[in-house]
Order: sequence, then structure tokens, then C-alpha cells
Amino acid sequence: MSDYDFDVIVIGAGPGGYVAAIRAAQLGLKTACAESRETLGGTCLNVGCIPSKAMLHASELYDEAASGKLAKLGIKAQVELDLDTMHGQRKDAVKSLTGGIEFLFKKNKVEWLKGRAAFTGKDVVEVAGKSYRAKNIVIATGSSVTPLPGVEIDEKVVVSSTGALELPKVPGHMVVIGGGVIGLELGSVWKRLGARVTVVEFLDQLLPGMDGEIRKEAAKIFKKQGLELKLSTKVTGVTVKDGKATVTVEPAAGGAAETLEADAVLVSIGRRPNTEGLALDRTGLTVNKRGQIEINHDFATAVPGIWAIGDVVPGPMLAHKAEDEGIAVAENIAGLTGIVNHDVIPGVVYTMPEIAGVGLTEEEARERGEVKVGKFPMLANSRAKTNHEPDGFVKVIADAKTDRVLGVHIIASVAGTMIAQAAQAMEFGATSEDIAYTCHAHPTHSEAIKEAAMAVTGKPIHI
Repeated sequence: MSDYDFDVIVIGAGPGGYVAAIRAAQLGLKTACAESRETLGGTCLNVGCIPSKAMLHASELYDEAASGKLAKLGIKAQVELDLDTMHGQRKDAVKSLTGGIEFLFKKNKVEWLKGRAAFTGKDVVEVAGKSYRAKNIVIATGSSVTPLPGVEIDEKVVVSSTGALELPKVPGHMVVIGGGVIGLELGSVWKRLGARVTVVEFLDQLLPGMDGEIRKEAAKIFKKQGLELKLSTKVTGVTVKDGKATVTVEPAAGGAAETLEADAVLVSIGRRPNTEGLALDRTGLTVNKRGQIEINHDFATAVPGIWAIGDVVPGPMLAHKAEDEGIAVAENIAGLTGIVNHDVIPGVVYTMPEIAGVGLTEEEARERGEVKVGKFPMLANSRAKTNHEPDGFVKVIADAKTDRVLGVHIIASVAGTMIAQAAQAMEFGATSEDIAYTCHAHPTHSEAIKEAAMAVTGKPIHI
């Protein structure tokens, strides 16, 4: 009889962890998953991706009706915001999906070890006072909000993304610290519901890491929507008194300070890996300067039998990246070949319009060699035009010599859905000509990808 309690123990039941556990069990490995939350799904399902999308969708519908957009389509209605019900449907979505994972654990015979796990040795973890030994241990503990030094998050006035989803009333003025994905998504929610929103970003453009042209266009769109942008600006202090916040800001390059009075302050300057409390020192593992656990191509750490995936390892902190790594690490543990192509990981900002990209930005591509770029505006796309969604464009970047697609970047109402075609094409090594000569259904937003691909060689039809 084996000395091991399990073939695999996964620490963390977020998108990477629960997927790794299910896949390992499907492959015939005796598997357990340690999770300290009362529900499965990690940050993503409980307080991140899923609830934020529920609020984004609801607020978009409210805005369409309240702003008169529906009236222009011949749909007249008197609109009233019921924030409690809006929060209720968000909670229902979370409950349904987290419960679904619990069902999948039972279906696949994954044992849920309820409690926070910590290593007591290289192959032993302790959960809720009980020790478990496993042949393989996968660290999938995710990430948490990066704090802003000197700023205390009380989740009432000064909130993280978690608190921003739970605000009991629409703030008169919300200051968002950080012009990245989370800040812009949640800032958009409360702007649509009636708040004045000011976004303070230390860099000179929003959305760090995205294509430069996309970043500039996004800023124009957000300004048009009424978001106030303070770029190249740093926050030097936040004080709270009598339920109100005073935010002190000054130019990033130095200069006179000013204050912003706010009913709510959202701190969204990034996320950091969750490794504290794991007792990694008992395994011999260390973290790098960014607090991440280094891995090899197979997701194995420096300690045999210990693996790591998701937000605790280098790479973009994205749920779908963690999911793919979860499948791959389970397959590697089972003796199969699990691979993730980290050059083709799409990223999406779920504002309206959505913003999506995959592969190299134009700046990155030009640093590597000569490129050709094709663009097509959504204003010239028949479906976007009939839907009154003129903002944005599609941009295809291809190698000048081989025509192989290096990157695709999109601003469109359904950019998050459209980017899947680009990612799949790149996974198969497609050229811009391959996309251009693929028949696309008409009228669809995705025709803009075809036209942008045609524009790479200077032959778009509709512009």
C-alpha cells in the first residue's frame, strides 16, 4: 500500500487550481484540492471576473435605457435603478457557478480539503490541523490586491475591487487609483449608474502593456463617455473623515499638489502572488523579486514533486492562462505532454466597447523586425453600424517577409469574442492572407478582422 494519501494535492481552487484537480482526477490520479474559502472558484468566480461581468452587463443595459440610447431605436421606457436587485443577480451568478464547481468535484471524485494549506515538508501539507502526504503538490494560490503604501483599504470608503462590487449606493464621486483593466471596468460600472468617476494613472497612458495605438484610442473613448482622466499623476495620500475621502495627487514629474474629494476610492494598482502562509521555506523553495515561484516549461519548480501554475508564477495574471496551465500541469504529472503557448494568450478589457489583444503589440513587433500593419474601423463594419456601435477598430500585425500574423488588437463591442478567432489563427501559424481569404459570415463584427487582414496587403474592400 502506498505511503501517500494522494497522488496529487492542489493548493487553491481558483481557475487554475480547480481545473488542475479535475483534469488530474480524469486522468486516474487520486486527487485532493485544498481551499480555505467557503466556496470554490477562487478570486475569479467569487469576487473577480464573474461578479464584475454581472455588474458590467447590468450597468450597460441600464445605461442604454437611462441615457436615451434605446429611445433612439424606438424603445421608450421610464427607467429606475434598483441597485439591491442588481447586486442580487450578481450574487446569484456567483452562487450558481461556484456550486457548479463543487458538483464537478463530486462528479470527478476530487476531495475538497477545507482550510488553508501550508507545507510541513517537501511532500506534506497541513490543512485544518491534519497532515496529508502527496506524491505531487501543485501550488495554485492565485493573487491578491497590491496595496498602495500609506493607504488603508477599509472596504467601505477606500475599497479594493472586492469592495467596489459591494457598494450599497452609487457614490457621488469615485476616484479610481490605477488606469488598468480592473480600474476601468469597475469605474465604468459606477459611471454608468450615475457616479462621477476620476481615474488617476501614474503613467502617461491607460492600460499598461497594451498596444500603443489601442491605448490612445481607448483614452479618447473613455473621455467621450465622461470618465475624467488624470494621466502622469501620482497619488501621495488618502485620508478618510466622516465617510468621505480626500485624495492628494500631484504630477508624476513633480509639481503642485491638488486634492480630490470623493465618496469612494478604488485602489486598483495591480495584484501580487499569494505565497505568504505556504511555508515554502520548509520545502526549500524561494520566490523571485516579484514574489513569484519560478518554474520550468513543464510547470515544475526547483523541488521535485512540487509544481506551480497561475498567478503565482511569471506571466500574465489571467484566469484563462491559469486554466490552460491547470490542464497542462495535470497532464505532465500523469506522464502526458501538457503544453501552453504563452505567446498566444489573449487579454480582454470588458468595458463598452471591449478592448482585446493577442500576441505582440506593434511596438514589440517592430523591435524584432520589419512588419506590415492592416487596420479597419468598426465605423465601416455593417453590423457595428446597424447596432450603433461605431467606436473602435481592428489592427492586424504581420511579419513583412513571411506574412505570419504576430499580433491582433481590437476595440469593438464584442472584441472579447472576436479575439478568439485571432488567437486560434495564430496558434495554427496563420498568415494575414489566410485570414483574409477565410469566408466570414455577413453581417458580423468579425468581418472587420477579415478586412483588417486584407488591409495588411493594402486591399480592404469597404474603406
